[in-house]
Amino acid sequence: MKGFKEFLLRGNVIDLAVAVVVGAAFTGVVNALVNSVLNPAIGALFQAESLSSLWIVTVPSLSGKPAEIAFGAVVAAVIQFLLVAIVVYFALILPINFLKKRAFKAKEEGTAEQPAVPSEVDLLVEIRDLLKAQNTPTP
Repeated sequence: MKGFKEFLLRGNVIDLAVAVVVGAAFTGVVNALVNSVLNPAIGALFQAESLSSLWIVTVPSLSGKPAEIAFGAVVAAVIQFLLVAIVVYFALILPINFLKKRAFKAKEEGTAEQPAVPSEVDLLVEIRDLLKAQNTPTP
């Protein structure tokens, strides 16, 4: 049970859970945008009710009832995917990359201002040289 608790409390699992919840909520927004705004607009452009009813190909089948292939629904799904990708890029990726660059630049500036700290070997060599100078008689 202890291992399971550690697994659940690990940062990556919680981040992933938050991402799934936000993604599911965001999917509803994108679906509404595509189905209520874009599909009717593109359908009006091609004189159809929506993309789902556009570019339907009827294919005869063995059962006698013709099968319908809806290419318009595929186009609607591609548009929806592109919208999600665009929003994720501009709302998440671009700001995070900007903040990373800013933090990296601040870190570089912070390290450039600090004097170099001598290593232990350098300090020991300096102490040895000082002791040697004190112990040698001056002529």
